[in-house]
Amino acid sequence: MRAIPDRVYLDHAATSPLRPEARAGMEEGFRLWANPSSPHAEGRKARAALEDARERIKRSLGWDGELIFTSGASEALWIALGRAKAKRRIVSAVEHDAVFRAAPDAEVIPIPPFGAEPDREALGEALGRGKAIFALQSLNSETGTRMLDVGSEHSQDLARQVRAASGLLLADCSQSAGKRPLPDADMIVVSAHKFGGPIGIGALLVRDFSLLEPGGGHERGYRQGTENLPGAMGMAAALEAGGLDSWATSESERLDFGQTIWAAGEGIVMGPQCSHIFAVAHPTISAQALLIRLDAMGFAVSAGSACSSGTLKKSRVLDAFGVPDDVAARTIRVSLGWSTTPEELERFAEAWGSLI
Repeated sequence: MRAIPDRVYLDHAATSPLRPEARAGMEEGFRLWANPSSPHAEGRKARAALEDARERIKRSLGWDGELIFTSGASEALWIALGRAKAKRRIVSAVEHDAVFRAAPDAEVIPIPPFGAEPDREALGEALGRGKAIFALQSLNSETGTRMLDVGSEHSQDLARQVRAASGLLLADCSQSAGKRPLPDADMIVVSAHKFGGPIGIGALLVRDFSLLEPGGGHERGYRQGTENLPGAMGMAAALEAGGLDSWATSESERLDFGQTIWAAGEGIVMGPQCSHIFAVAHPTISAQALLIRLDAMGFAVSAGSACSSGTLKKSRVLDAFGVPDDVAARTIRVSLGWSTTPEELERFAEAWGSLI
């Protein structure tokens, strides 16, 4: 009897498997079972471990500001957009749905068709109407477009534009933290399970606590709820395990893979491209049919973000990028992670080619 091959997981933009180092860190945290806010010896020991994890995370990310532990990216966005000391909220049209849920009344800045940055004229007009916080992702979760690219002139100029208007720049780095250097921003959102850390832990990095209104009895008064010590220790360990350079594939292998599947379909490329998230459209088969076929063939991929991939409506992000309806309806997302191997990429490329 022919053996059924192992499944290939290529949906790391939704979540990545837990790194062994993160698992070990969590197990250590579970042994320190006391509440870090308790004043007794057990609580003080847990508090010391929590603060050590905080400093390890900041060091790994190269951040010298403050760090507020959260339950994940969604809560970090809610704190930043809900309690920033700014009168107004502005977001780009291609942000994750969690941003729009955190700021439902935000002004939306369009993205020029097939562009990699928000409409700067529209942003300037919005910033001129009073102090605001502007949310922009560093890396788009559906296309892999680098929206806030460290060291790029347009990203530096955008940060200057926001600050010249006395605004605050919030960078959603859910898909890039632990993989690429952090951009220049006043607040940064980090999600542990996107880089091999545990689910249920994340952070809001804040340049200075004075940028936020306090609200809560924990995390220096900026968050409610008992701290997740095992999660924090697992998050620190995952970051210390390494970034893209520690992955099972090299950057050149990942980029070659992207070119291969794009050549056999239609690559959705909006500008500077990362090496671990690729959007590709099939010439004729719908995204939903592709997911079913690929799943049956042993491949886990997605259509859009995990929050919307189960729906049949067009991706709001692809629509905002200007992708035609018929192309968006045939587009899937293939995302790689720390555990992806060259052999898995080769297997998927062959399977994808067989469907063309």
